[in-house]
Amino acid sequence: MIRFNFSNKISPVLRNKYLLTIIIFIIWLLFLDSNNIISRYKELKNLNRLRSEHEYYIKKIADDKRKLHELKTDNQNLEKFAREQYRMKRPDEDLYIIVTTQEDRKIKRKNN
Repeated sequence: MIRFNFSNKISPVLRNKYLLTIIIFIIWLLFLDSNNIISRYKELKNLNRLRSEHEYYIKKIADDKRKLHELKTDNQNLEKFAREQYRMKRPDEDLYIIVTTQEDRKIKRKNN
């Protein structure tokens, strides 16, 4: 009877049970675990996006605080803001509104 010995065909590195266990553990952590490399990459990408949004909103808040302070302290700025944003006018004035193509598109989107 001929015996076939598989141990001769397998490399000595893979026969080491400790190394094989470590390799399986690393594969498990990298690909099969809930905190695998793919999910970590997605989470880091999301974290970077959220950090950039955070910076944007911090700058926007600072800019709005500055504008609010200007509106509260100076009546000329308040009048300018009311005229530009709310199209207010004095009783003896005529108001002409010039609509650009970009503003026209915004108005059409709102009406549809």
